Amino acid sequence: MRRVREVFVVLVLFAGTAYSQAKPVLDKIAAVVGNEIILKSELDYQVQLVAYQNKLNPDDPALRKRILDAMVDDKLILAQAILDSVTVTDDEVNRQLDNRIQNLIKQVGSQEKVEQMYGMSISKIRSEFRDDMRKQLIIEKEKQDKFGDLKVSPLEVRQFYEEYKDSLQQVPEEVTISHIFMIPKPSGKAREEAYAKAEALLDSLKHGADFAELAKKYSQDPGSAADGGDLGWAKRGQFVPEFEHAVYALKPGEISGIVETQFGFHIIQLIERRGDLVHARHILITIPHLTSDDDSVIAVLDTLREHAMHGASFAVLAREYSEDKDTRDLGGDLGTVSIDQLEPSFLKTVNDLKVGEISKPVKVNVGNSYGYHIVYLRDRIPAHKVSLNENYSRLEKMALNMKQNNAYAKWIDQLKKQVYWKTMS
Repeated sequence: MRRVREVFVVLVLFAGTAYSQAKPVLDKIAAVVGNEIILKSELDYQVQLVAYQNKLNPDDPALRKRILDAMVDDKLILAQAILDSVTVTDDEVNRQLDNRIQNLIKQVGSQEKVEQMYGMSISKIRSEFRDDMRKQLIIEKEKQDKFGDLKVSPLEVRQFYEEYKDSLQQVPEEVTISHIFMIPKPSGKAREEAYAKAEALLDSLKHGADFAELAKKYSQDPGSAADGGDLGWAKRGQFVPEFEHAVYALKPGEISGIVETQFGFHIIQLIERRGDLVHARHILITIPHLTSDDDSVIAVLDTLREHAMHGASFAVLAREYSEDKDTRDLGGDLGTVSIDQLEPSFLKTVNDLKVGEISKPVKVNVGNSYGYHIVYLRDRIPAHKVSLNENYSRLEKMALNMKQNNAYAKWIDQLKKQVYWKTMS
């Protein structure tokens, strides 16, 4: 339910390729690294994107140099990874590719917007960017092999604190919060109509209809409909339990019955299976929510809020009623979070509360769906100077990050002496 803000993060699928494919131009070379090149169009695209996302000046030469340096570093690591015989499997590439595409669809709002952004269909994106994804995964694996086991000792943490304590930024205000989350349940009539539609589609499939064509025409999953319902490769734990149980019970080529999840009614076909990896497609028929469905959930949450305000244990109520599977067994505990890590809507809810208060029901978006929750503010910790005793975990992460950065910089310097590279701008 929480989303940490990240600074200087690129939310595209791959570094720069989209620009050159969306706008074919007579290109120039910005850098050469071993057997790899960086095109000027790729660099321009990254500069524009990072500047837009972080509200920076795209014409700043320092920004351009910083991004080009980072792109060169990646190419150097790739060259070393190839020498080290680092490889990734097709399954790893396909899974990561599908995850990136699904995340991008969520970020921009729809599959159509993604296709407009890249000037090609989702299936074409998968095909065009598979090699780029393979290279990215190889780079990440090489980094992990090099620095994954790096740690800091308590002595190093203390030394870091003593050296930098006067220049460390304050710890932002933190809040300790819990919540009870519920999803509106569709009315009986809406369920019946959606089920009947799914039943008719299943009947058509039993009589020989083409699965992909029906998915393109009738599926209401914006992330897969245009690809004939294709969900790509996935492993256990990536699907909701009801869907996962059904797909792993199928044999290749077999079609399920009607499977109900929180998203609606699914008809699933298993295309291929490799151990715990499954490649499936589905047709989703969603169940429309009515205003009365929302009103029912709000009324239940209002009642729970009243009970908690009159002495009932919020944690006990959360365990019994909350539908957030990640926090339900913890009594709705979301932990202690810096306010700068909260989504804007969540932050507004928390800022309106005093310690010990519980919010009224608030609508919250979760992926392509939504629900309502009540939020209990258990504690509020004002912004304060970093303390070795109270903020050891934070200091440990900062010390480790510095150690990793120093080791990384030395490694890059070494690679630059071993691999031919040259920038043209």
